[in-house]
Amino acid sequence: MTRDEAERTLAAAGQAGDDAFPLFEAALACALHEDPGRDGEAIRSLSEQIGERLKRRLEMESAEEAIAETLCGDFRFNGDLLTYDDPDNADLIAVAERRRGIPVALGIFYLDAARRCGLPMEGVDFPGHFLLRIESREGPLALDPFSEGRVVLPSELVRRALRAGLTPDVADRLDLLMAPVKDRAVLIRLQNNIFARAQQARDFARAERAALRRALLDPSDHRPWIDVAAAREGQGALAGCLEALARAQALDGGAGIAARAARERVRLKLN
Repeated sequence: MTRDEAERTLAAAGQAGDDAFPLFEAALACALHEDPGRDGEAIRSLSEQIGERLKRRLEMESAEEAIAETLCGDFRFNGDLLTYDDPDNADLIAVAERRRGIPVALGIFYLDAARRCGLPMEGVDFPGHFLLRIESREGPLALDPFSEGRVVLPSELVRRALRAGLTPDVADRLDLLMAPVKDRAVLIRLQNNIFARAQQARDFARAERAALRRALLDPSDHRPWIDVAAAREGQGALAGCLEALARAQALDGGAGIAARAARERVRLKLN
């Protein structure tokens, strides 16, 4: 898949409704957009194998046990504690090859396996650490894909929320802490992670690609275009920066003041 083909795939995903959003294929297209020319068939085959193995485990185990044992025990997916900031940890193909990654990248494999088996699982946009929500006989459970898919107890969720800076009245609300998010938001969170790390490393070309993917995945949101503009400015591509700011301003008049001010600042650099 070329980069242009990946962008067309992501644009099509961006037009899909939330209930029809193709999480795994869109995540794979993101990886191929970042590093074109790789073979996506091996990862598709792996996802099928994971799904088949999970189906067999579900015949003998509870849903939360089966998915954790399948992803972590059978296929060795786990969090990368030693080289957490390695860009490969946020790349779906590299995660499949290394069997290590950050929580949200690992979570995509869990969610894909669950979808293949009809398991009621969704992502949880927990502050500072992506989690999964799975329905059980006892009610919803939180799973941590970074820590062997283990169940996170309510008391631990509260402690994590407090450490993340949430106020006590919010941290005690498990309904808020475990609120599910749509698959589109899961993939956008992964691209946000890539963008932030690339910006910090001053890898503006990588940051631009991540922001552009966010723009394609959610074409109604003006904010990715502001990030595209910032990344292009970092590369000295001022004309492209102005184009991105114009897109942001056209999408949301509420962003108009900030985008207009940024455009004027960039125009001064052109003169």
